[in-house]
Amino acid sequence: MAAIKRQLECTFPKEKIRDPVLYLLGRKFNVIPNIRRAQITDEIGIVSLELEGEAAEIDKAIAYLRTSRVGVEVVPSA
Repeated sequence: MAAIKRQLECTFPKEKIRDPVLYLLGRKFNVIPNIRRAQITDEIGIVSLELEGEAAEIDKAIAYLRTSRVGVEVVPSA
């Protein structure tokens, strides 16, 4: 299957800001995370993230983020 790219807007709550969530995402799933933009404060982290990989792996990675209490919004492709 061919690799695809999917754009996400992720919101990290205060208790997750210092956790290596994106590192683990790349280790646990066959995806390449690419941070496109980020704004991090002591209270919240907002990250525009691009995931590259097979659709099924990206779906698993998104489910992992959500179960890790990271807010995820998939940005529709243009």
